[in-house]
Parts: sequence; structure tokens; C-alpha cells
Amino acid sequence: MSGTRSEAPERRHDGHAVCVRGAIDTAQVLAAVGSVDAGGNVLFVGTARGTTDGVATHALEYDAHEPLAVATLDALRQDAVARFDLVACVVVHRLGTVLPGEASVAVATSAPHRAAAFAAAEWLMAAIKRDVPIWKAEERPDGRLEWLHPKSAPRPGGGS
Repeated sequence: MSGTRSEAPERRHDGHAVCVRGAIDTAQVLAAVGSVDAGGNVLFVGTARGTTDGVATHALEYDAHEPLAVATLDALRQDAVARFDLVACVVVHRLGTVLPGEASVAVATSAPHRAAAFAAAEWLMAAIKRDVPIWKAEERPDGRLEWLHPKSAPRPGGGS
């Protein structure tokens, strides 16, 4: 019968992880985790600050070994889906230049209940910052770059 709902909702893919070199469409990220099986949908958006520790930031610069970064993001995403019993999870991290006020990362989670969706988003952000080989530098107004993250990993170009 056309126009009627099926007995069981169609199971969708549980999400994806990607690095992009342009603006993050946060509405699209959130829409990608929507499901009739989810009662809680969470979107976390990390944005570039214009001032850090009292020092002006002209821009952030993100660099990565992209295939490894995407693989690590996706492994963490899959871990979150299993650990928090998520319906879906999408992770988008920006590479390249990010100006103050622009999104540098977006994490969307959906779960049957809100507590799991919130917990998963918070866990994922901590894991991304800790485990994903994405290097972040702050560009000061004088053009100087200060590499900030991760502290223990070699920085692009072999510097330390």
C-alpha cells in the first residue's frame, strides 16, 4: 500500500567520519544521524576562538596525515556506536585554515535516549583530541604559527 508506514523502520547506515577542507555544514551533520529509532540527537560544534589565553588568534591551521586521521576518526566513531549503543554517529573535522568563529569539528550522535547521545559526544571529543593525528597551530596576528596539538607527536615538516 502506498503512503503507509512499514511495520519496522528501515535500518540506516550508522554514520561516517571524514576530514574536509571547507566549511562544515552542521545542519547536514545533524540530519545525517536522524532516525525514528533515536529519541536523543546531539550536535557538538567546536569553533575557532579569536583569543586564547589573552593572545589574539588570526586563524587556526590544521594539518594531518589524512588517511590515518580519517581511519582513526572512524575507529573512534565505531567504538562510540558500540560503547554507547548509538543509532548513528557522524564526525567531521576540518583541515586547512579555520578563521575565528568558524567550525573546526562537528560530532553528531543519536541514541534511543538523550543521556547516551550526550555521553557519546563528550567521550568522542576527548578521544579525538587525545588520539587523532591532526596537528593544530594558532596563527598570531604577526603571522607566527604556534603548534599546539598534539604536544607529543612530531609536527608537520619535521619540527618539534
